[in-house]
Amino acid sequence: MNEQSNMIAPPERFDLGEHGRELILDARNIGVNFKVEHGTVEAVKDVSFQLHKGETVAIVGESGSGKSVTARTIMGLLTKRATVSPNAVIKLNGKDVLKFTEVQKRRLRGNQISMIFQEPMSSLNPVYTIGQQLCEILHLHNKMSRSAAMDRARELLEEVQIPEPVARLKQYPHQMSGGQRQRVMIAMALANRPDILIADEPTTALDVTVQAQILNLIKDLQARYGMAVILITHDLTIVRQFSDYVYVMQAGEVKEHNRTESVFSNPRHAYTQHLLASEPKGVANPLTTDTGTILEAKDVKVTFTLKRGGFFRPDFFELHAVDNLSLDLKKYETLGLVGESGSGKTTFGQALIRLIHNNQGEIFFDGEPIHTKDRGQMRPLRSRMQIVFQDPFASLNPRMSIRQIIEEGLIVNQLGNGKERLERVKQALQDAGLPTNILSRFPHEFSGGQRQRIAIARAVALEPEFILLDEPTSALDLSVQAQIIDLLRKLQDEKGLSYLFISHDLKVVRALCHRVMVMQYGKIVEQGPVNQVLTDPQTDYTKRLVKAAFEIAA
Repeated sequence: MNEQSNMIAPPERFDLGEHGRELILDARNIGVNFKVEHGTVEAVKDVSFQLHKGETVAIVGESGSGKSVTARTIMGLLTKRATVSPNAVIKLNGKDVLKFTEVQKRRLRGNQISMIFQEPMSSLNPVYTIGQQLCEILHLHNKMSRSAAMDRARELLEEVQIPEPVARLKQYPHQMSGGQRQRVMIAMALANRPDILIADEPTTALDVTVQAQILNLIKDLQARYGMAVILITHDLTIVRQFSDYVYVMQAGEVKEHNRTESVFSNPRHAYTQHLLASEPKGVANPLTTDTGTILEAKDVKVTFTLKRGGFFRPDFFELHAVDNLSLDLKKYETLGLVGESGSGKTTFGQALIRLIHNNQGEIFFDGEPIHTKDRGQMRPLRSRMQIVFQDPFASLNPRMSIRQIIEEGLIVNQLGNGKERLERVKQALQDAGLPTNILSRFPHEFSGGQRQRIAIARAVALEPEFILLDEPTSALDLSVQAQIIDLLRKLQDEKGLSYLFISHDLKVVRALCHRVMVMQYGKIVEQGPVNQVLTDPQTDYTKRLVKAAFEIAA
């Protein structure tokens, strides 16, 4: 550790023992190595931190900085390939948990320390009901009858403010929304009143309003039960609002730590300054003249027939996902489409480019009606309209090389010969800010931000006029998000692109879009220039979205 690190990231906190709170967790010199194919990776290097009773400590940093590995070391949840450094010490109430036997570690987990994971769908068992999963935790640590456990499970769901808790106990994870699943995870974590709650990116994939509700819920429960919370996140707005002390990690090391307000008002390490400067900034370049319309929609409607009721007495009903919506996107313009999950944003976007069928309404692309065209008739237009999806890992074929992924669209649309296609693939990679020596590599070899750039390169290779961007930055770190925003702006300027930008992140919308439309329950509730809608929202729903995005205090 160099001299600067010793000054701005010493092993002990700057406020240790100053506020009279009892020290509950004291971790020193944590180091974790992983055995990989060609040697070892040093994931965490000499990390020390302290936690007092009843406070919230935030650990921030980009993906791969070692935040989650540090948390899993405390919980004893590392894989067999991991080795913890011999001089590491993690004292919980004075006892070193690294010296615990497996039985002692099992007793510790869920009882004294609990963890909420980033993705609730992969943490909840899909074949058991919510009630069964809550009861399992209660049975594991307490001797109680089945009916008493079920009563306690219902109380836990009430505590985390899930409506109709008795009915929810009989449901399976897939029958609940993302926000509700995350609440179930919190209920499970709090089942045995732990002393410490570790929240690992608990709100990353959630809407801003749900995010605010979840964080305020954790805060209320913390105040009620006097828990200490370790909050792992890359969202600095959350950190500022909810934490008492901040540790900043990069490449497995703590680069800086201090009281929250000190870190934000006077960041001392270059990396912390870089993180704080990465919040989405700037505005879209103004449109100079009336450039004409690239995409127009009139009274578009999309309905789905859904079933409720049992197998023998089914009851079918129509869900209006998109309810008589109209839209007018100018050439070279970025139009934001915002709203919570389930508001119909993605359905509307996909109907506009004929990826799904619309029940009624007219759609025109560059003046040409496309609402009557079938799949075959749409093919000549596909190279002019492209889409970038939310999750690049799911939308990139894992069996294809980067060259094959980007070249596929060129081959399908019969553009150029082999040599010309290779040149276009290389140019698309350069346009997306990627090196051209990655052609033979595969998607799993890249980070989330790099994969999203590959998805953008695939879209740009066809030289389209219009790109539908469906939540392209929602799962990315702040600094990577900032790079993608800059890249999209640059491509728009250089290639005269028009974007329909679907998002629930209003900070990104403010930085990238000219106009914004706010959706709720399949309808447009408000629209106008970005500045006007985000600074002076007219409807209660938009006010709530704006407040949740910029204040996290819904």
